[in-house]
Amino acid sequence: MNSAKTKTNTQKLRGARLCAVQALYQIDLTGKAGKKVVSEFIDHRITDNAQSEDKIYADGEFFQELVKEAVENHIMVDAQISSRLVKGWTLERIDPIVRAALRLATYELMNKLQTPIAVIIDEYVGVVAAFHEGKEPNFVNGILERIAKETKADLARVAPE
Repeated sequence: MNSAKTKTNTQKLRGARLCAVQALYQIDLTGKAGKKVVSEFIDHRITDNAQSEDKIYADGEFFQELVKEAVENHIMVDAQISSRLVKGWTLERIDPIVRAALRLATYELMNKLQTPIAVIIDEYVGVVAAFHEGKEPNFVNGILERIAKETKADLARVAPE
């Protein structure tokens, strides 16, 4: 794969992750059905046109998969996160953007075995950093590294061809 195509694909995946965090945030705060929020994003916020100035350049299929799977697997995902929070903390106490990023990243760590762990962690830490200038990015990094290490996610990774 040439470097321009790789860069374009990376941008589309990054856009999908950003939109997925925003969609989970919206679902969390409004209580709207996941399918309805996904449709709104596909219809009004996401594009496959890299030159678009009013929509986010993103891989729509990957976005839909992330949101659908994070919602459907929320019990397993939340259990992975909750078990790594310090005593007395709950998911409900975590900022909604941070919570959404943790949920999506945890889903990816456990299920997207072709994606390197470092890429997943870096992408979601970057999304959180776009919304927060405080300690939140480091918090996300620490939780995700613990999940990856303690679940031995590295051993489940698919070897590159």
